[in-house]
Amino acid sequence: MEIRILSLSEINLAIKEEIASLLRRKPNAVLGLATGSSPIGVYDELVKAHKAGDISFNEVTSFNLDEYIGLNSDHPQSYRYFMNSHLFDHIDILKSRTHIPSMDKNSEDYYETYDNKIKDHGGIDFQILGIGSNGHIAFNEPGTSFDSLTHIVDLKESTIKDNSRFFNDVNEVPTKAVSMGLKSIMNTKRIVIIITGKNKANALKRLMSKEITTDFPASILHRHPKVTIYADQEAASLL
Repeated sequence: MEIRILSLSEINLAIKEEIASLLRRKPNAVLGLATGSSPIGVYDELVKAHKAGDISFNEVTSFNLDEYIGLNSDHPQSYRYFMNSHLFDHIDILKSRTHIPSMDKNSEDYYETYDNKIKDHGGIDFQILGIGSNGHIAFNEPGTSFDSLTHIVDLKESTIKDNSRFFNDVNEVPTKAVSMGLKSIMNTKRIVIIITGKNKANALKRLMSKEITTDFPASILHRHPKVTIYADQEAASLL
């Protein structure tokens, strides 16, 4: 695991360029995508690159990490809506190749078969992650088994509080989600994790302690052979 401490704009450009380089080598690459505030700048840069004619997503397949349970896809806080608004609607990716885990048994992205679908596509080539203040990645809360695959999650109070900034009221935040598991994430070929802002400084400090424990789910990333942490100065202030 390596760490790069850069400005936010430098982080966004560095990750964009790594994805662009991958797509030039492998136009049909499989991308693992995240939601939340961390990757928005990366998506903005990818949209700019696409509109400039530098990259195409026409052959790309994507798999998102997670989705709230109880929100329709057209709800402004659903992760399908998020991805459409920030990326998919602005590039040439085929929506039929964009996948988000679902609770619908009739969906091709039903959570119990989600990992098999990823495997059928040859695995995820490049995975973007963020981190929660309690160390969760995707919606894998403290205590999640390192052997977990895509599953249903009861969100911790701290996660609900963190995510309430996107809603009008904390009581509007869903209490359950469906999420790729920790083993699902570890099966990806390349991982970048974006950690920015003072509110993530403690999480980054603990991650860099190298202690591997289910009490801090992101710590499992120390066992992955190809992980880069992209952090800004505020997040790195306690290192």
